[in-house]
Amino acid sequence: MRATKKLSPESRFDLVYNAAHSFALAALRQNGYRPDRKRYIVFQALTHTVGMSPAVVRVFSKCHDLRNLAEYQGETEIDPQLLKELLRHTLDLEKAVLALAPPAK
Repeated sequence: MRATKKLSPESRFDLVYNAAHSFALAALRQNGYRPDRKRYIVFQALTHTVGMSPAVVRVFSKCHDLRNLAEYQGETEIDPQLLKELLRHTLDLEKAVLALAPPAK
């Protein structure tokens, strides 16, 4: 994953959030689980799937709430510090997911 500052903060947030969700979903599946229809479950499971701290999970949860506000209510004000944290934690999550062993067949 590569960061770019040429995009608007809203676009960057959307792209990084979706990457984080995809990595969290991959971690869940790699551990043999299938999520239900609630998107936030993949973030809550990160303490178990890749050993992320509860503090990091709270950042992802906050971003999930902001994503929902943007998606369903059109609110798109993005805090630059939160975007920076989201990017940093998503890069850490990417590394953790890539380090997981392939599933047993």
